Amino acid sequence: MLAVAAACVLLLFAQCGAAGGAPSGPAPARGGRGFNATDVMFLQMMLPHQAQGVRLVRLARRHAVRPETATLAAAIESTELAEAGGMADRLRGWRRPRTAPAHAHAAHGGMPQTSDAELRALDRVPDDRFERAFLNLLIAHQDDAVQLARLENRGGEDAWTRRLAERVTRSRSAEISRMLALLR
Repeated sequence: MLAVAAACVLLLFAQCGAAGGAPSGPAPARGGRGFNATDVMFLQMMLPHQAQGVRLVRLARRHAVRPETATLAAAIESTELAEAGGMADRLRGWRRPRTAPAHAHAAHGGMPQTSDAELRALDRVPDDRFERAFLNLLIAHQDDAVQLARLENRGGEDAWTRRLAERVTRSRSAEISRMLALLR
């Protein structure tokens, strides 16, 4: 049943974005074939997701949080800004837009996101409850990144993008573990 579901997801990805072409930059694609629609979809979904993540972690600057939470938020911001630059470069090299048209990925669940309303509501949480609410929302946000990265690793073709997805899976999973420890 799981294999059938995975195959359906991959078939849906084939309908998202244009495939083919040779990537620019030093990282050749696996098998020399270039990149595919899953690679494009992953980067197009991750870029806005990273932007939301940066907005989210910057909220910790304006609220009372423990030093370890502030340090984690700053590290996440730095990592996500650096990754976003590489993702944008990759898409530019493939001559693909940074983001997909609205609803382009709706067939496979759409783009997981932390909404503007959630960010505004979090910013209004009193300082005595902010850190817990912040960590809970950030855990959910980072888990969305892990899920996107897993999809890339199952169906992507470009070696650079697959390595990025592996790093995202490892780093976001470690961040989630750290945040769960902070909540305890």
